Amino acid sequence: MEGAVVGTVLALLLRHLAAETPIKPEGFTLVAVDGVDGSGKSTFAAAYAEALSALGHPVVLIHADDFLNLRAVRHCRGRDSPVGFWLDSYDYSALERDVLIPFGPGGDGGYRAAATDHRRNAAVDSPLVQARPGSVCIVEGMFLHRRELAWRWAYSVFLDVPFTETARRMAVRDGTPRDPGHPGMRRYIEGQRLYFADSKPWLRATRVVDNTDPLAPIVG
Repeated sequence: MEGAVVGTVLALLLRHLAAETPIKPEGFTLVAVDGVDGSGKSTFAAAYAEALSALGHPVVLIHADDFLNLRAVRHCRGRDSPVGFWLDSYDYSALERDVLIPFGPGGDGGYRAAATDHRRNAAVDSPLVQARPGSVCIVEGMFLHRRELAWRWAYSVFLDVPFTETARRMAVRDGTPRDPGHPGMRRYIEGQRLYFADSKPWLRATRVVDNTDPLAPIVG
């Protein structure tokens, strides 16, 4: 019974978010799912996309990590630099060209889903894809409420999860230290704190969701 209740909580929240997402039947809607590393963005965004699809809306899901800069740029300030993590992780010009402009006001919906493959540390020639009119484009990733991006979103979600929990999840996923205060986590934790200080994403997001328990998130 408890599992059913938890599942119902998640499903109801996703239906609520999907129902209040503004849709442009003849155009396109840009949506962000933002949060720190390990906050559950990819899983949440996929479930959000399913909830939108259940309402009959075509959805395009974009992963910001497919627009990471190559390592020479990401690590140009030093492999352990928090400032580098905050400022140099993403190729925002490519994200704008390939996703934000096509799905923005006056865009034609012709998008490319990736610019780089960070596992191979290589640029990719992603094919041009034509989205259907009325599509919702969900972009999931870090730092999406920074000043130059926050105004782009017709609707946005910030997943609020404490670093103690995100570090635990990253340890399971990536083998990194479980303690957010460990020197090996400094680049990630301090870089994301720089983002918080600069952008205060919880104030810019349409909805803040406590995703500490990903099976029973709580909307703020």
